[in-house]
Amino acid sequence: MAWNEPGGGNNNPKDPWGGGDQGPPDLDEALKKLQEKLGGMFGAGSGGGSGGGSGVSGTAVVALLALFVVVWALLGFYQLDEQERGVVLRFGKYHATVQPGLHWNPPLIDEVTVVNTTNVRDDSFTEIMLTQDENIVEVNLSVQYVINDPNKFVLKVRAPERSLQHATQSALRHVVGGSTMDPVLTTGREKIAQEVKQRLQTYLDRYETGILVTQVNVDKSRPPTQVQAAFDDVIKAREDEERVKNEAQSYANGIVPEARGFAQRQIEEASAYKDQVIANAEGEAQRFSKLLAEYRKAPEVTRERLYLDAVQQVLAKNSKVMVDVEGGNNVMYLPLDKLAAQRQSAAAVRELRIDSSNIRELTDAVMEQLRRDAAVSDSRSRGGR
Repeated sequence: MAWNEPGGGNNNPKDPWGGGDQGPPDLDEALKKLQEKLGGMFGAGSGGGSGGGSGVSGTAVVALLALFVVVWALLGFYQLDEQERGVVLRFGKYHATVQPGLHWNPPLIDEVTVVNTTNVRDDSFTEIMLTQDENIVEVNLSVQYVINDPNKFVLKVRAPERSLQHATQSALRHVVGGSTMDPVLTTGREKIAQEVKQRLQTYLDRYETGILVTQVNVDKSRPPTQVQAAFDDVIKAREDEERVKNEAQSYANGIVPEARGFAQRQIEEASAYKDQVIANAEGEAQRFSKLLAEYRKAPEVTRERLYLDAVQQVLAKNSKVMVDVEGGNNVMYLPLDKLAAQRQSAAAVRELRIDSSNIRELTDAVMEQLRRDAAVSDSRSRGGR
């Protein structure tokens, strides 16, 4: 029996302590119990001597520890894509922000939160609110954003996307509440979207959410359902007004150039008439000056010529001539229009134009006829005597 076996007691002469139950604990027994427990865990038997059990137990413990270390080390490797960033917390405290690539952090010690910084996210909101002129409008708004600061996005705000929703609602109500209904529903959507974007980004920067707003769009804005029909009538009336304005402008574009052209033509005609009158007046003045010189030279001939010209002008404007023969009782009637018609038919339907040449011929013929009639009348009156 071994010196340290149970049951040796004080009678064992090899007991170095000689104290029996007062000795140190039995190491072999403790190792044996540990081996039995490990064998129950890993399915190993409990047979064999005490030395063999101690060797198997040590090998299993070392293998288990080595396997644990290998698995622990492998779990610490991770890779980030180009659009991702990693926020590392060590024992719950911020440690670093890692860039894209292969990284290793000790598991159970470091906690890595991966954040995509290039993915454009969007969110939509529908709000019913009052405008500045106390009208109710319904606005559908969409917000597009990216995460530009992963550290702030993960650590500064508990729920950054919820903060984004609250900030968007606040900015939208502030902008719409400072505008009237017509711009919100018609032409002012783009301006409202820009103002909401600026105010929203100011709120997010103040909260340190790490969010960058890239685009804000007002998708739809409309009045409440109860007044939709009346608002449609207003829109139709506005469209009719615009259409009538366009038609009036089109008519003006057509009539104004025509009126300007007519006015320019009138001005040119008046200018031409002015030049014509001046030229005629100057010509008449020169003609009178020349006639005066001729009259001084031969008054009788010039007077006769002036008389004939006057008669010519008068007869050219009349188709009938009444002649009172001196010394006679009858008045002669000369139907010049009929004579001209007969002459025209005799000339094979040739148009008769009364000008200075044929008027002179006609006048001479009339004078000759008058002399003959006067001679005949004179001879008759003498024969009666």
